[in-house]
Amino acid sequence: MTELTKTLELKLVDPNAHKRRKLRETRDAYQQALRDAFDAGCTTQTEANDVVVNYDLSGYAKNALKKYVPQLTTTYNAGGLHDDHPVRFTNEGLRLDHQPENAIEWYVKIPHHEDYHLWMPAHPNPDQRDWLEALNAGDAEMGESRLFQRDGTWYLHVTATRDVEDCSKASEDERTPIGVDIGEASLVTVCHRDDHGSPTRPELWADEGKTVRRLRKTYFTATRRLQERGSDRIVESFGDDLWNQIDDVFHRVTHEVVEYAESVENPVLVLEDLTYIRESMDYGEYMNRRLHGWGFAKLHAQIRYKAVEKGIPVETVNPRNTSKECHACGEVGYRPKQATFKCTNDDCWTGEYQADVNGAINIADRYLSGESRFREHENDDDSAEDGARLTAPQDSQADAEIQQLTLGTYAS
Repeated sequence: MTELTKTLELKLVDPNAHKRRKLRETRDAYQQALRDAFDAGCTTQTEANDVVVNYDLSGYAKNALKKYVPQLTTTYNAGGLHDDHPVRFTNEGLRLDHQPENAIEWYVKIPHHEDYHLWMPAHPNPDQRDWLEALNAGDAEMGESRLFQRDGTWYLHVTATRDVEDCSKASEDERTPIGVDIGEASLVTVCHRDDHGSPTRPELWADEGKTVRRLRKTYFTATRRLQERGSDRIVESFGDDLWNQIDDVFHRVTHEVVEYAESVENPVLVLEDLTYIRESMDYGEYMNRRLHGWGFAKLHAQIRYKAVEKGIPVETVNPRNTSKECHACGEVGYRPKQATFKCTNDDCWTGEYQADVNGAINIADRYLSGESRFREHENDDDSAEDGARLTAPQDSQADAEIQQLTLGTYAS
């Protein structure tokens, strides 16, 4: 069994005027309490509690704030707050009710303040129906939830965790490791070895890499110019549109990566452990900004949860020198070009090789050599499991924690 966490998306059915007012009151009180606690520099839950306790909010929202504010001030070092933060509730705050005989089957109880709650009809994401039923039946555990408004419509995102049975019955020795390399040139590259040990069926998403680089460059260039003009609201709207486009690319590519794995007998997807990705990259300010924002860990997180849903195991390996070593002889080589790896061993048959494919094979081989390992630092922001905290755009299946200065915290 594998534990899988997913964010369930519910769209609240048009509330009446009274409920709309109550939802706005909850949102406004929450955002004011968040801002006051943040401005006070609260670094502990006790300090945050002293600020938020006086606000007209439910205990579920206050408890979520007491945890969230110290994270912003100590873990993420946020320099400022966006205007539109979703209202967070702890896991005890919501209740679901399923009425399958009704035209609208699902209802959710949203806390307003200590002794007042709002029952709201809601349309769930149809692709997540089994998850919602598991949550309602007690077969999944509810986590934190977030309430927010977008384009006049109210949404609720609920985190759920459940055990998913592994479909693969193969032993570790029987599995076919598929190396997954995420990079700057090719967005993702996958490859595995055939029964004879030869690299086979490499697949590269190079065009998607170009698309994301273009969108990111457009974003940073336009944002700088708009901010110089003081057009902050235009920056936000413009940025949201571009990040949504990038998010679409990420979701499509990670879906195709998992499809690739499904076509291989007894697959196991092998990713690099990104726990120390920030510490290990030092290519100068410009390249660091590009690579830190590239979405390594976000892509890892999407591949992981999509693979687990299909019963495909995922492992991580030490990333050291996977892009520098020759997959054929192990000699440390170099890249004369971004997409080219050159082996320095004159006796090696490879000579020059596609750099991203070389990296993907090395990643797969780390699994074969027994170097796969679980993350040891569960709270590190840069790990594959926490990846959505690294970069924008944020994933709807993971927390969006550090978009404070440019995009704010939007659930997508």
